[in-house]
Amino acid sequence: MTTTEQQAPRKVGLVGVGLMGHGIASNIVKHGHHLTVLEHAGNQPLDALLKAGATSVADVAALAAQVDVLILCVTGTPQVEAVMLGDKGALSALRPGTVVIDCSTAVPASTAKVAEAVSAKGGKFLDAPMTRTAKEAAEGRLNLLVGGDAEVLASCLPLLRCFAENVTHVGGIGAGHAMKLLHNFVSLGTVALLCEAAACAERAGVKPEVFVDVLAKGGGNGVALERVKPKLLTGSTDSLKFSMANAKKDLGYYNDMAEQSSSSHGIAQAVDALLTHGVEKFGGDRMVLDLVEALR
Repeated sequence: MTTTEQQAPRKVGLVGVGLMGHGIASNIVKHGHHLTVLEHAGNQPLDALLKAGATSVADVAALAAQVDVLILCVTGTPQVEAVMLGDKGALSALRPGTVVIDCSTAVPASTAKVAEAVSAKGGKFLDAPMTRTAKEAAEGRLNLLVGGDAEVLASCLPLLRCFAENVTHVGGIGAGHAMKLLHNFVSLGTVALLCEAAACAERAGVKPEVFVDVLAKGGGNGVALERVKPKLLTGSTDSLKFSMANAKKDLGYYNDMAEQSSSSHGIAQAVDALLTHGVEKFGGDRMVLDLVEALR
């Protein structure tokens, strides 16, 4: 396959134009692909995308019928299954050869089921969940953790490079979603640990700036501390725009995966308990960094 063929514009459909999906969509259009998005109440405003050349449809089956790549960027497993397997879902109109790329965070066991259904219709499937934030999505600098066939990934790589800086092939179908759950357990778990420690530090009379400074010079330094630091020093949650409800959902998926494989997950259960406390106290829409206040 020549470079020109690899970079030829593709007909791309996108379900889920939220904070992350909007950045993905913008970069797909920017790189000259033909993008159609599903109209949904949960979308970010579509005006800029439509002005840039994207189109929209109100029906997921109609969307699936007209594209050769269908990207999902929805909340989680129930939404993925509804979009793909539901009554008049994408699967009902999927054309043979269509590649479905699931960038959502989902349970690997469900991923295998959806991938099998796509294959039975003559389609191809990649699970390609994301790490990083909406800022990197807008910049086209996401990390993608991809599960699926290496040749299918190679055929989609030019498209994925439109919105991803790093694309890692982690294994077969479901491996991408498994790695995302592992990543989020470690990432969110470390943030939760720091929030709990910061709340304890306050009760012990340790000033936030001292807490941050000492950890930064020792074993507590790292990405998680950099994300927690603005909350402790200025009250801002802009460094990690991730809700407690989403974090609790991801930890729940991780615990389910660990239970299914009979893996130890006591720490994950404790993190889930902290998030449950935060949700009960403040509501699921509050940011994960607000755990500091919930635990005071």
